[in-house]
Amino acid sequence: MTIPPNLTTFLNEKVATYNHPSFIKDDPISIPHRFSVLQDIEIAGFFAAILAWGNRTSIIRSCNRLLELMGNKPYEFITNMTDADAKKLVGFVHRTFNSTDLLFLISFFHYHYVTASQHSLETAFSQYLSPADTDITAALNGFHGYVFSPQVHEYISLRTQKHIASPQKKSACKRLNMYLRWMVRSDQQGVDFGLWKNILPSQLICPIDVHVARVARRFQLLSRTQTDWQAALELTALLKQMDNTDPVKYDYALFGLGVVEKFM
Repeated sequence: MTIPPNLTTFLNEKVATYNHPSFIKDDPISIPHRFSVLQDIEIAGFFAAILAWGNRTSIIRSCNRLLELMGNKPYEFITNMTDADAKKLVGFVHRTFNSTDLLFLISFFHYHYVTASQHSLETAFSQYLSPADTDITAALNGFHGYVFSPQVHEYISLRTQKHIASPQKKSACKRLNMYLRWMVRSDQQGVDFGLWKNILPSQLICPIDVHVARVARRFQLLSRTQTDWQAALELTALLKQMDNTDPVKYDYALFGLGVVEKFM
């Protein structure tokens, strides 16, 4: 399919509408925007993305509750967590994500930042990329393997695996793709952070859920009926016709049309 110029113009206008600081306050991206330290942004953003299941109000409420349990200092809390601190988290739940999942992921963060002495979470993804990679498939698969590595954990939480998606499981990886968009994109609009420099915006894959997929199909940007990893690749390939260097900026347009404007 060749993208009609009028559709490109329309979607660019919608990007300009939603890729704006006014978008932040009602979206889970408001959670990492509460912080200024790199590691706090990374951790708060990660949990905001992983918990991004349900309506945005409930997601933000759960994220705020979690950060309060961490004393609103997530990096300090994770790197210095005591048994007494861990007990504070018991009972936390957001839909099917519970304190078992939370403590497992905190254990991973502690390993990455403290044991592995990594300054940024970026390396948890970027170490699996090669210069020849045109997208982040390998990074997402590698990240999943890293999170659930026996090297990191004494035991592997099987229930937590459903919360960390990967292309090898055929998942659309919507929440991780959204998180990477937050961390990687940089366009001076003040919404996405652009903190990570070893992953290119052109390698990102558009976050896709039922709302984005519905709008994409309406505009014939997606033919695949399943909303899975292949659908995410198909959609992103067409978005690259409009902007090869920053295709996922159109996530703003598709999400805004689908969720905010209820476009059918």
